[in-house]
Amino acid sequence: MNDSIGPGPLNWTLRIVLLLFILSLFLFPRHLFNHFYAHITGSVESDTIKDRWLLVVLNILIFCAILIPLGFRRKVKWKEHGLVVAFFVSMFIEMYGIPFTILFASKAIQPSGDMDLYVPLIVELAGVFFAFTIPMMYGAVLMIAGILLIVWGWITLYRNIKKEGFVTSGIYSISRHPQYLGFILVVAGWLLGWPTLLTVIFCPVLIFKYVKVCRKEEEEMGKDHDYISYKKKVPFLI
Repeated sequence: MNDSIGPGPLNWTLRIVLLLFILSLFLFPRHLFNHFYAHITGSVESDTIKDRWLLVVLNILIFCAILIPLGFRRKVKWKEHGLVVAFFVSMFIEMYGIPFTILFASKAIQPSGDMDLYVPLIVELAGVFFAFTIPMMYGAVLMIAGILLIVWGWITLYRNIKKEGFVTSGIYSISRHPQYLGFILVVAGWLLGWPTLLTVIFCPVLIFKYVKVCRKEEEEMGKDHDYISYKKKVPFLI
């Protein structure tokens, strides 16, 4: 059953923009197929960054830090984020340390060698060159949007948590769970940009987990009349 009266004009605008953004990716079907095929089969093994442990540590710290604001609206134990932390640790070790699943896939699925991918953007950072395929660029946009939502949600909560019983202003007037929506966008961005066996398996699990957390938070609000009214006005995610 739909527990909201309906999305407002801004929500519909955001939905349409997100849908058009996703559909526009299919304007590049060959690049999309090659990108996924190369990562799933391990054909990009020789092009991956290896033994860059400083990058591993920095990325783990940065992306695990986004979990802190997720627990700001309610008291959350870090064990609830254990799977997410494990995912980030293993993923960045694979990306910049030891490309284990890529190496495994290249030997088990396609031992014939690398696939030539179209790379329209190369960025140098601290002496390391990062090559972006078109799907990686789309994934980066989703991740940036997700991080901005998480930060925006945290700022809104921080500024208003003492003024309101529960926050309904700012970004929370558009989405009941903007921080979790942001996290879902981050995870979806990783799946799109780095579709190895690890992300293909765990990203859907993480998304399901945090949708479940959203539902749990709403159950904890019980039959609060103000929250029931709020649910009727504001969509679950977007």
